[in-house]
Amino acid sequence: MDDGEGAAEVAPGVGDDRPGRFIVTGSQNILLLKSVSQTLAGRTALLLLLPFSLAELYGLPPLDPRELDRHGGIPASAVERLSGLDLWETLVTGFYPPVHDRELGPGEWVSDYFRTYVERDLREVSQVLDLRAFENFVRLAAARTATELNLSGLASDAGVTHQTARRWLTALEIGYIATTLPPHHANYRKRLRKRPQLHFLDSGLVCYLLGIEDAATLERHPLRGAVFESFVVAELVKAFAARRQDPKLHFWRDATGHEVDILIDAGDRLIPVEVKSGRTVPADAVSALKWWTSIPSNPNRGGVLVHGGTENFELSGFRVLPWFLAAAPTPGAGPPESA
Repeated sequence: MDDGEGAAEVAPGVGDDRPGRFIVTGSQNILLLKSVSQTLAGRTALLLLLPFSLAELYGLPPLDPRELDRHGGIPASAVERLSGLDLWETLVTGFYPPVHDRELGPGEWVSDYFRTYVERDLREVSQVLDLRAFENFVRLAAARTATELNLSGLASDAGVTHQTARRWLTALEIGYIATTLPPHHANYRKRLRKRPQLHFLDSGLVCYLLGIEDAATLERHPLRGAVFESFVVAELVKAFAARRQDPKLHFWRDATGHEVDILIDAGDRLIPVEVKSGRTVPADAVSALKWWTSIPSNPNRGGVLVHGGTENFELSGFRVLPWFLAAAPTPGAGPPESA
C-alpha cells in the first residue's frame, strides 16, 4: 500500500488454487473506475485500507459500530491510555500512516500528499485540465465537510459546471478522500431531504485544506465541530472496513430542521448518533435523540452521544461516549491485552 490507504486486491495464482498468491495494491477504488475492464469477480478478495483508526494506532480491538449503543463499558485501562491524548492535536495530525511512522509534523507529509496524489493521480482520473480550479474545488469541498451536499452551490462557488463538480466529487470518492452519507428514507416523516451529506475521511487533510496548522487554531476554528463530526464518521467507516463490511451509515433530517448526525443500520435496529465537540455535556445535548426516538412511528429506542470530553456515562437513557470511541468494546469483551 503506497500511501496508507486504498484497496488491496488479492488474487490466486494461475494453476495454483491456494488463495493469496498475489497481492495487488492501489490507491484508488477500482469499483468506481470506469477504465477497469477485468474485475476478476469471484477470484479476488478486496481489502479496504484506509488511514489508521484510533484502535489501530493504540493496539485496541476494532470497534463494532453495531454495538455502539450497548452498555458493555469501556475498560479502565483503555480509558487511561487514551484520555491523555489531546483531541485537537490528534485531529490536526490526522491518521495517515507515514505521519506517524516517520513522526512528521502534521503539515509536512500531508502537503506533499496533496500535491502529488490528489493533484496528480486524481487529476488523471477525473481528466482535470485546470489544476488551479480543481485545487480550489477540493478546498471548497473540504469547507463543506459534515454538511448536506449542495452540488450546484459547490459548482457555482468553484466556477465550474454541475457536471464537472459531480465528476470531481466522484474522483474524491475514488481516491478515498471523501465519502457521502445518504439520507435515511424511513417513513417517520414524509418531508425528508434527499441530498447526501459530505464527509472527508482524514481530519489532518481537512485541516491542511482549511489552512489550520495547529491544535490551538483548530480548537478556536468555526468549523471545529464539522471536522470533529467527520472524524467520528471516518472512525465508523474504518470500523466497518476492519470487519470487511460495507459502512451502513446514514444521516436524518426533516424539512423542519430536526436532524440526527449519524444513523447506524445495525440490522435489527437503527442507532442514532449525535456528535458534539464540547468537553462537557449539558442536559439538552441529547435533545435531538429524544425528539427522534419520540416520533410515534419510530420503533427504535436509545442512542449515542459522542462528545469532545473523556466521560462515559448514561444520560436520559442514552449512552454518552468520549471522543476516543474506539475504546468501546463489544459487550462482554474484557480489556484488551495491549491496553
